[in-house]
Order: sequence, then C-alpha cells, then structure tokens
Amino acid sequence: MAPRKKTKSKADGRQARRLWLMFPPRLITRPVIWEAATKFHLIPNVRQAEVRDEIGIVCLELEGKSNDIQKAVAWLERQGVKVEPVEINVIES
Repeated sequence: MAPRKKTKSKADGRQARRLWLMFPPRLITRPVIWEAATKFHLIPNVRQAEVRDEIGIVCLELEGKSNDIQKAVAWLERQGVKVEPVEINVIES
C-alpha cells in the first residue's frame, strides 16, 4: 500500500497539507515561508524545524485552497527550497 499524502479537507473547500522543506544556506535567513503564505493567501503552521548554518529543515503545514498550495509549492521550488510531502505523522495533535 502506497503512503498517502497528508492532506485534510475543510468544509469550505480549504485543505491543510504537510510538507518537508529543505532550505539551502543562502535562504536560511530569508522569510521564505512568510513570503509564500502572503503571496498565495495561505495559513502556515510550522510543525517541526531545525535550522543550522548549512541547512534548514522545516515540517510545514499549509492551509488554503488546493490550487494556491500547488502554486506555493512550485514557487518555493523556484526559490531553491526542496519540497517533499510528509508521509508519516510528525507531532500529531
């Protein structure tokens, strides 16, 4: 059985999707998550993070319209952030 993507649908058509973001050193001090959330009208929720001089790794939940989440993921990748879906629960509440 293939792992399923962590996507939750809301009654108003909004979704919450969990992603792993890996930031290269040149992007660690830039507010990339805020930029994406603002640009694509999303609600970000940092679920887990570790930031060092050489890399930043963030488990991020993005909530919004599915199309806006897809656009944000493409934008993040164009900025140089590696984006992968979360395939297991990380700090489930």
